[in-house]
Amino acid sequence: MRTVQGAALDGIKARVRALAERTGLPVRSARGETRTHGGPAVRRRPGERVGPTSRAGTPPADPGPAAPPLGAQAPALRTTVKAVLRKAPAAPAGRAALLVPAVSPAAATTVFAALGALLSGTGRPRPRRRRPDGARASAAALRALRARHGDAPALVRTRSGKTLLVLLDPRDLRRFYAEPVSVLAADPPQKCRGLSTHEPDPDGDGAGCVRGEQRAERRRMHEDVLAAGLPVHPSAGPILRAVAEEARHLTAAGTLELARARHAVNRAARRIVLGDPAAEDDELAGWLTQLRAEDKRLRGGPRRAARSVHDKARARIGEYVRHAGDDTLAGRAARHADPTDREGAVDPGDEARLWLLAMDAVPDTVLRTLLLLGAHPCEQDAAAAEAAAEVAAGPARGELPRLRACVRESLRLYPVVPDLIRVTRGETEWRGVRHPAGTSVLLPAAFHQRDPERVPAAHVFVPGRWKNPGADQDIRMAPFSHGGGRCPGDQLGLMITAAFCAEVLRGHRVTGVRPVLDPVGPLPVTLDPHGIRLVLTRR
Repeated sequence: MRTVQGAALDGIKARVRALAERTGLPVRSARGETRTHGGPAVRRRPGERVGPTSRAGTPPADPGPAAPPLGAQAPALRTTVKAVLRKAPAAPAGRAALLVPAVSPAAATTVFAALGALLSGTGRPRPRRRRPDGARASAAALRALRARHGDAPALVRTRSGKTLLVLLDPRDLRRFYAEPVSVLAADPPQKCRGLSTHEPDPDGDGAGCVRGEQRAERRRMHEDVLAAGLPVHPSAGPILRAVAEEARHLTAAGTLELARARHAVNRAARRIVLGDPAAEDDELAGWLTQLRAEDKRLRGGPRRAARSVHDKARARIGEYVRHAGDDTLAGRAARHADPTDREGAVDPGDEARLWLLAMDAVPDTVLRTLLLLGAHPCEQDAAAAEAAAEVAAGPARGELPRLRACVRESLRLYPVVPDLIRVTRGETEWRGVRHPAGTSVLLPAAFHQRDPERVPAAHVFVPGRWKNPGADQDIRMAPFSHGGGRCPGDQLGLMITAAFCAEVLRGHRVTGVRPVLDPVGPLPVTLDPHGIRLVLTRR
């Protein structure tokens, strides 16, 4: 059985050889012999410089044949490799065959510098906005990694110094989603990003960050309250009424931007979760906004300020929960509360705050979906026709299959969670290589959803792909994850987001967009919602 260290050593040697083959750079062995690719080994004198030409102007040696195409290495190199972003380690004694760079380590580092862009923020809370060039560099680095070493999981080191086992093959994706938390546990810092007021759970299971004894109960409660798996929520009537009334803020002016979208969605979210009176509670809205901002810098004073605001918000939400109706999410959650068990019971107020924060992604998704529809007039007309017909749908109101497909496609192109990270609870084996407990396993969901080698029209807006019966189970597509970690509120989120889009399209047309998108060419890698501006005209 090969070890991680042995596989990494082979990877380093192969990369140095590939570097020499592509550039003709000389390399030296552990004995100090200089070897140019395609030429004999020459022992250089102390102080002699190595470069393209000697001091006497002698032409360099023939660099040899052209480098083989990517992925042409021997099958043995398909095992895990480590991307070395710093100086290569010194050769062990007695290993004269180990090659190390004969020039500055920066030359070799430049070759693998693109790997540094691979989730440069995985060692710390990920920034809310991703730079387009960073996202492109990450995708390019992953494609190059797969082309060079095959589909086997690759061990890489990010700029932050964190080592990650990156999954590049859909077969490994299926195992990632299927493994129980006893094997792969959620990474608390990433799972709880934006939810630091909850106690991080080292055994997180995708239902939130809770203590282990609460996990099963909390999961059951989430599935019941959010109606997991049901296209139309049991409280669809009050929910859609709140969306329709608050959507008037979206169309009150001739333009639609992020600030207006957030105002309307947050008002609707407070009504859906806590009840209609919470819509006018601007003080609670301010506290939640402050908590979101303070979550990004929990150090010293801001941490104390965040705790104080958290206590105020928790107390206020608790008051709404005590008077919440049965058609609100808080009221449905209160039915699961056990007043006689205060140790292990799930607090409905904490869950209500979690749902309010979770709806932060809805305004961004609404804007991106409308932007994409504005760039595709035919799709926009079809979605508007569905929205107009939906008014008379009766019991089926809220399904909106075409608009839901548009929302899913928007999330495929611009996922809310672009990368998933799990941590191994024990020693695991991936493609014949063993990895110790505590290894971070990365599934780059955004990369797989836009992988042109495996996804048709990967960079194009094609909502029709979601009409296929098995599209929701496609392991490459994970807007809401798969398996036991699948978001229990996926259908409710789709219903609310599609309903907001329908309210806009029912009486208005998106006639102008910023940024301008190519309706047939590749779409940009990222779409910052802060830069989106839509022009609305009455139908």
